[in-house]
Amino acid sequence: QVQLMESGGGLVQAGDSLRLSCVADGIIGGITHMAWYRQAPGNQREMVARIAPGGSTDYADSVKGRFNISKDRSGKAVYLRLNNAEPEDTGVYLCHMIVFGRPFWGQGTQVTVSS
Repeated sequence: QVQLMESGGGLVQAGDSLRLSCVADGIIGGITHMAWYRQAPGNQREMVARIAPGGSTDYADSVKGRFNISKDRSGKAVYLRLNNAEPEDTGVYLCHMIVFGRPFWGQGTQVTVSS
């Protein structure tokens, strides 16, 4: 069974940077989609960044220019760099992957940005 393990969340001040990690355990291949979602209290879950197997990326308008998604060479880990964090970035960040056509989610890591 595929397990996605997020880490790196925490409490930061506005303007700080944070790096989130998601390591996939049990994956031998077949990853066709890697992304980061977030969900703030009272809000719908939204995709904030995604990266394709070939390396192309896409970002939500709210984070474009501030966040950066990347993956390691093995393709089994995905990272999200939060630059110039804003209080509006606060929420639970969840790693998402599609593996052999099946979706997998991490448990989420809390990011809190204080003003």
